Parts: sequence; structure tokens; C-alpha cells
Amino acid sequence: MAIRTSSAAQIDALVAALSAANAITREAAVARLAVIGPRAIDRLVALATSTASPVARVAAFAALEAIADPRALDPALRGLDDADAAVAAAAVAVTGVFLRGARGATVVDRLTAMALDPARPEPLRVAALTALGGLSRAAMGPVLTALAGDPSAAIRAEAEAQRTDAAPNPLKTLTRAAEDGLPDDPAVLRGVIVRAGSTAPLPLLLRIVERVRERESAEPGGRRPAWTTTRVAAHAALARRGSRLALYDMRELLEGATGPLPGEFLAALSQVGDASCLEAVASAHARSSGSGFSRSDWWRQHLAEAFRAIVVREGINRRHAVVKKIEKRWPGTWALVVSR
Repeated sequence: MAIRTSSAAQIDALVAALSAANAITREAAVARLAVIGPRAIDRLVALATSTASPVARVAAFAALEAIADPRALDPALRGLDDADAAVAAAAVAVTGVFLRGARGATVVDRLTAMALDPARPEPLRVAALTALGGLSRAAMGPVLTALAGDPSAAIRAEAEAQRTDAAPNPLKTLTRAAEDGLPDDPAVLRGVIVRAGSTAPLPLLLRIVERVRERESAEPGGRRPAWTTTRVAAHAALARRGSRLALYDMRELLEGATGPLPGEFLAALSQVGDASCLEAVASAHARSSGSGFSRSDWWRQHLAEAFRAIVVREGINRRHAVVKKIEKRWPGTWALVVSR
């Protein structure tokens, strides 16, 4: 795919930001590269497989994990053997995204070898075993049996949990929900998202968002709020990882809101929202004065705080095109929300 000069310059700047000393700068760059998607793959692969600092290479792999393009698989497989443990762990996360893909057998073989190898650092073995947790119990049986007598207590504990399901692997449960269907109780799924959200592949969390949105729209009115809360939990998990993969759905959720959403939603929006979200926030703020919004004072206040957080983080001023559009439709919004 040919990349326009302006796009190429933007990608180069964001890839360069992955080497920044400031973690927030790196995370913001990862989030933006995830939105850009496949166009950034070549540059990200080049950085991930270079001699750059481990911090930069970990960030590059994080962006590759979020994009989930098959071209990232071979570099990630090579990264499993990286001398730096943090880089290798980031490569495990990327590899796990393709566990059920066209080259799933290769992924399973490599992750299984890592999990079984006592010479590997324990955290990497646990990461590999956790990533394999998305497989069926039948497929995992021989591996778990082999690890029953492993010298590592952490490995034995993880293997026993997966073998007995005494403590169901939340990643496995989340994978089943995304691929085979959601549980009937949204609270159960919400709990799994909370437990697995920090380690689940980002595309898996995005699939959960999409699945829950479909379920939410199909439910009768009285049952929708519980599914909305679960959808918000998935957005919160993505936001804590600095991912903007589901930003489009956050805008849609806010645009369709007929009342206040959970506070967790606005926290997520404040973390990863960008200029494209401001119009939806301004619209919700304007609508919140209507009679259909209970707790409108609370809701309006937090909408204003989210608006300000996005403006400050993204460096947006009154001359920005989206602000001009907002001011034309809702005069005085900038002064009311930002200049307080």
C-alpha cells in the first residue's frame, strides 16, 4: 500500500516517539499508531527488530499487538528469543494474538516450547502458558500434565489452575466469549473483563466490545443498562492499555446515550479520547440539561472534565476546526467548559 507523504511523516514522528523517555508520550504514540493500523506495520517491524533501546522495542511490539496484522507474526516469533526479557514478553503478547489464526499451529508450538523450557525466565514461561490458555482443555492436556512437576511454583500453580479449572483462566473465558458467544449474565462477563483486561490481546477486547454492542442492541430496554456497563468495562480495559482501537464505539455510545453513562466511561474517554470525540462530548453536555437526564449536574460536570482533559492532552485550541464546529452549533461551549 502506498503511503502519502503527509501520512508517512506522521507515522515517522509517532514511531520516533516510541523511544521517548516519558511513558505517557510512548503510550499516546502506541494508541495513535494502533488507529493508523496496517500503514504503520513496516516502520514498527523495523523498530521492533532493530538495536534500539528495549523501551522503544517494547512499545513497537505493543503497537503491533494492537494492530494485529499478520505481517507482525514472524518478527514476534523471532522476538521470543530476545535477550531482553521485557522485549521477549512483548513478543509473546503479539504472538498470542495469532493463536487461532492461519498459522496457529506454529504459534502453539513456539509458545509451548517456551512454557516447557525450565531455562527460560519464569515470567516469560508464565506469559506463554497464559497465552496458551485460550486453547481447549483437550489441546492443553499434555502440556499441563508435563508441567505438573515443574520446579517453578508459579508454573505449577498456573498449570494446575488451567488443568482443574478450579480457578478458571479469565483469558480463556474471555476468548470463548468473543469467539463462541457471550454468557447470559453480563455481570459474569464484566468480572472476566476486569480480571483479564490487563493481559488480554487488544484485538480480543475489541471483539468483546463489538459482541456486547450487538447483544445490547438486541436486548429489551430493561436489560440494556447491564450490558452497557459491561461494554464500558471493556472500554476501560482498553483505555488503561492506552488503546484507541474502539474509540469509534466510544463516540457511538456517547452519541446514543439517553442518560448518564457509568463514571468509568468518562474516565476512559479522558484517557484516550481525541479531537474526533469532542463533538460527541459537547452534544451530550448540551443534551444533559434536558429532563431525560437524571443526575444531570454530576453528568454535566464530568463531561466538562473529560472535554478539558482531551483538549489539554491533544493541544487543541479555539482555532481548531472541530472547536469552531462546536461553537457554531452550541455557542459558548468553549467558554463554559474549558475556560472555567
